[in-house]
Amino acid sequence: MRVRQPTAAAAALLLATAALAACSGGPPAPAPSPVPAPAPPAATTGDVRPSDRGAVRDGGTLRWAVDEVPATLDVYQPAATADSALLARALYPSLFRPDEHGRLLADPDYLVAAESTPPGRLPQVVTYRLNPDAVWSDGTPLSAADFAAQRAALSGLDPAYTSTRPAGYDAIDAIGPGADAHEVTVTFRQPCAGWRALFGPLYPATETASAAVFNRPSTAGARVTAGPFALSGADPAGGRITLARNPLWWGERPKVDRIDFLAVPPDRRLDALDRDQLDIAPLTAAVDRAPAAPGSSADLAQASAQALRRAEALPGITVHRASAASLTQLTLNAARAPLGDPAVRRSLARAVDRRRAAEAALGPLGLAAAPLGSHLLAGDQDGYRDNGDALGTADPDRLLDAAGWKRPKNGGTRARDGKELALTLLIPADSALARRTADALTADLAGHGIALRPVAVPAAAFLRDHLATGDYDLALFSWPAGPDPATEQRPVYAKPRPGPDGALAAGSNYGRSGTEEIDRLLDRAAAELDPAAQLALLQEADTRIWQLGHSVPLFQRPDLVAVREGVVGAGAWGFGPPRFQDLGFAQG
Repeated sequence: MRVRQPTAAAAALLLATAALAACSGGPPAPAPSPVPAPAPPAATTGDVRPSDRGAVRDGGTLRWAVDEVPATLDVYQPAATADSALLARALYPSLFRPDEHGRLLADPDYLVAAESTPPGRLPQVVTYRLNPDAVWSDGTPLSAADFAAQRAALSGLDPAYTSTRPAGYDAIDAIGPGADAHEVTVTFRQPCAGWRALFGPLYPATETASAAVFNRPSTAGARVTAGPFALSGADPAGGRITLARNPLWWGERPKVDRIDFLAVPPDRRLDALDRDQLDIAPLTAAVDRAPAAPGSSADLAQASAQALRRAEALPGITVHRASAASLTQLTLNAARAPLGDPAVRRSLARAVDRRRAAEAALGPLGLAAAPLGSHLLAGDQDGYRDNGDALGTADPDRLLDAAGWKRPKNGGTRARDGKELALTLLIPADSALARRTADALTADLAGHGIALRPVAVPAAAFLRDHLATGDYDLALFSWPAGPDPATEQRPVYAKPRPGPDGALAAGSNYGRSGTEEIDRLLDRAAAELDPAAQLALLQEADTRIWQLGHSVPLFQRPDLVAVREGVVGAGAWGFGPPRFQDLGFAQG
């Protein structure tokens, strides 16, 4: 399963942690989610310039901005970044690929068929029928040996491997060949509903069979790959990593000769686009954290608006917009008074106007203000349903009154026992989106007698000094949304357990509230092989998370991508990743 890391939502700030549980539950791995029929996906599913392969010319070099040349191309290493995952999509097999609604579909370039034993039959056995033409760049066919070596590296059985231990691999009991060399059977010791997310990407046994090889930086030296492109060169000092057509590629021929991934910091991307140095450039951070000009009195909002206007005015450039597969939420710290009282948490959650927050955050960026109503599924994800009504319809003022927090007759801030209901809101520094969202939340809560004071902190301190230590009341950040929420989101909501010293260990549950029931529901969902039954469990778990007052889903993080005129197959992808062999330049 893919690496999942929390993000400081409004600023697209990646927080360096990940936590994933096993397929059928259990404690989170160390290191850093229907009743009636679900509503159809509501949010934007992507904004991509259509790719008609017949209208795309052969040849050319595509120039693509990244934050930096990644230290590794192995997404399972702790040093992996979003750029690592992007390049891995072009270089390595993923047996399944998500569509625009997050559904994992078999990729015929690698997989002819895959079948799991039906629900209720144990043990669960998955049979993969590999594309017989699929070979590594050294000419070796993909085989059961690659599956077995990756499972050994990621299962946690050998501590010498410094992997992120993604979920599911520790649920595997055995891997072996099937009817012939192109068939692989994987037997699970416990049911794993998220089996499609395993082996994506798949790395060759030569890169995973020993800890010494697995742990080395994977941009160094010759690499064995099996994608439409191969690694042609990496120059970290010069800020460039180049992919060229894979001469052994068996699928549809890539349209461009090569792709140059260029390390261009977000604050320099508009200049690089203006100088015709880039063809594709993610702009979310460039717009959100745009610095004010020297000597200017422009604030964050003005600087961000100016950056967006400049991007839209660049000749030959189109700014594509979509909702990212990332869930922005307001997290409530139950370990700090007065939020230790569930009644106060629920009252606060009722007081938040999610649509107002979404409008404040997304409206200035030209995106529809689609409020989020699920802790586990994105609005454009298959099975999404808004479960916010689980909080009931009670007036938040009456709830706060009942909890003992009284408002003065002349208005103002509520108080109980001489202490005001005044809270801090942790937000990422230098983020215009975070500031707009904070302003909307501050106004919402002030209307109910809750005083909110935003506290902006730099990226390096956001997780380390605040989320991890519990030094905050409310916090604004995001969690990535993936195709297997039962396992990927479980650590976010797992009930904190006592550590070796007796103190509660929050793990990745920065809200520090949880219940045995929520844990059981997510564990059952992770082991439920019937899709309808699994979705019903996920909806029930989400309802209980709402009722706990753990956090308030707000919106999906925005994704802005600049694409040069004539480039097709590119844009803001949402859930569906790029199909690299279709990217290219329009004829004429």
